[in-house]
Amino acid sequence: MSLILAVASLFAAFIPMFSYLLIIWWLDRNEREPFWMLLLNFFWGATGAIILGIIGSLIFQIPISVVIQSISDGDASELIDLSGAIITAPFVEEFTKGIFLVIMALQKNFDGVVDGVVYGGAIGLGFGMTENFLYFLTYGKTPADWIMLVIIRTLFSAVMHCMSQATFGAFIGFAKFKPLFIKFIFIPVGFLSAVFLHFAWNLTVSFQNTSLLGMLFLVLYSFAIFAIFQVSLFMESKTIMKELKEESNLGLIPSEHLNYIPYATRRFRYGWCPIGVNQKNYVQTAIKLALRKYQSKNTRGSTQIAYQRDVELLRYNIQMMFYNATIQYNANQGRV
Repeated sequence: MSLILAVASLFAAFIPMFSYLLIIWWLDRNEREPFWMLLLNFFWGATGAIILGIIGSLIFQIPISVVIQSISDGDASELIDLSGAIITAPFVEEFTKGIFLVIMALQKNFDGVVDGVVYGGAIGLGFGMTENFLYFLTYGKTPADWIMLVIIRTLFSAVMHCMSQATFGAFIGFAKFKPLFIKFIFIPVGFLSAVFLHFAWNLTVSFQNTSLLGMLFLVLYSFAIFAIFQVSLFMESKTIMKELKEESNLGLIPSEHLNYIPYATRRFRYGWCPIGVNQKNYVQTAIKLALRKYQSKNTRGSTQIAYQRDVELLRYNIQMMFYNATIQYNANQGRV
């Protein structure tokens, strides 16, 4: 029975979280990150963040437990458990999840709010997967209890981990290409926002009469994050249009292509891309060129130089696409 429970718990923990991960990756319409990068973040949440979270929670909880015991008249175990859920867990777990997210933000390919939400969400889903698996094994004593636990944690608790790190990632992404004083404000605020969401969820579900309020709050918060994500995608599309319009004025991008490349619903339609040019590769290269141009304009020093090198390389790649297509076309015409 224990083996069946373990296998069922593994599937119940993994399949929903991995499905959520695929959805988040698919929603990033402009420049999807390499899927292996999402898996790397997912893996960190599922392993590194969990391990550090357990160690950090044990250490962080010690002084809190000492204080509670010193001021408590009777049995302080319930109050200690509550403090672990609403104080220790939100702060420590968001910190251990966020470590890797901050490292990701230092990478050149981390473009802004959209990437922050995607990578942060991936870390949170990995964390939620492992935590769910442990909960399913530990507290699923009867089939009915196990099924209810799977439903609640799949639809709410694990989603909370996703939303909290997506929030932190959105703040980091917004701050990345802003002045230093903006970074010093927005990154801590983003972290504290993630902690607050975690705290609010744990607090409300710790009491039976506020559990429904916590669930409603998380649903509304998820809609808010989704709306922010969509607005960020729209603004990213506007940036792509603006930067490619400059490239069109320079003669690199044909002006008629601006009617397709910046728009997710049009860019892969058939017929507008020149014959002999790999349409998917051309679209991806043009979008990356636009984003690297924007980044180069909003950075300084060696970072800006690195982005400018990318811009020149991407321009060259597009020129070669058109050049090779023209050579191939002329060769085909000559054989007729």
